[in-house]
Amino acid sequence: FSMKVINTTQSVKVPEDIVITQKARVVTVTNTKTGKTLTRAFNSRPVDIKIANGHVNVVVWMGNKKQITLVRTVCSHIKNMITGVTTGFQYNMRMVYAYFPINTAISEN
Repeated sequence: FSMKVINTTQSVKVPEDIVITQKARVVTVTNTKTGKTLTRAFNSRPVDIKIANGHVNVVVWMGNKKQITLVRTVCSHIKNMITGVTTGFQYNMRMVYAYFPINTAISEN
C-alpha cells in the first residue's frame, strides 16, 4: 500500500524570445527570432500542463511515486526543447574499433 500525494508541481521559466503553446498535452516551443520550432507529445503521461505568467507549470494530482517522477521528467524535456530552439544541439561521433578496422564513408549532411 503506497500513499498518494495530493498535488505535485514544478515550473519552467520561459525566456523572452520563446513562445510555448500547449493543447491536449502536445507542447510546441517556438523561437520568435530564428523561427525554429520543436513539438513533443506528452499524451501518455498523466500530467496537467498549464502556461501562465511566463512559466510552464506541470502538475500531477493524486499521483503515486512513478507518476510524481514524471513531473521533473516533463519539465526537463521542456527545458531541452527550449535549449534546442535557442542554441541547438551538436552531436560529435567518434569511430572506434577494438580489433577489426571499420571502414566509414561520410556523405553530405
